[in-house]
Amino acid sequence: MLHGPTQVLQWLLPEPEEPLPHYAARMAEAIPAGQSCLLVGVSFGGVVALEICRIRPLARAILISSVPDASCLPPLLRLIRGSGAYRLFPPQWLKLFPRAGQWYFGVRSGEEYQLFHQILQDMEPRYTRWAIHRLLHWDSTSAGRSIQILGTHDRVFPPGPTPVDYLIPGGGHFMVVSHAPQIAEILNQLAAELPLARHSEQHEESR
Repeated sequence: MLHGPTQVLQWLLPEPEEPLPHYAARMAEAIPAGQSCLLVGVSFGGVVALEICRIRPLARAILISSVPDASCLPPLLRLIRGSGAYRLFPPQWLKLFPRAGQWYFGVRSGEEYQLFHQILQDMEPRYTRWAIHRLLHWDSTSAGRSIQILGTHDRVFPPGPTPVDYLIPGGGHFMVVSHAPQIAEILNQLAAELPLARHSEQHEESR
């Protein structure tokens, strides 16, 4: 579905109270410093991708079902942050109410639900709690430019007043699975444009 070489960066377990920039620096070790690439991040992975791009400026962040800066966090997440409610309910509770998660994340029935259910079962509590805290308290000051791909029906990060580069009709937060062909087409298009974009930037810098 995707053209050209791809590499999956493996998530690392966070160190106790590890700051997000420090975590991103550890993730960035897997990317050669002089390599141009598309760094695709889904959901919280988009936030991590933007932090990695601070360290690897030749990388271009592509956000799928994610937000380009902290100001784009929706009212619900801001309320959760302000109330501190996320500290009271361990993420593992979502395993007890998978159908509620299915609605919130826009998961369809059948194979999608089976995959979602497996993701919940494999969820690592320490990482999940850390990721929620880092997302809600993300300092996105001077975050670099990114390309955002967002679904019109995303309940986690619903489209707001900020322009979206690629809006997927009917896409929910789980659209990386439900709308995989459309997203792959966009990624292939962006990958094809990457060398041209880098050449243009280098030309502008030399002027």
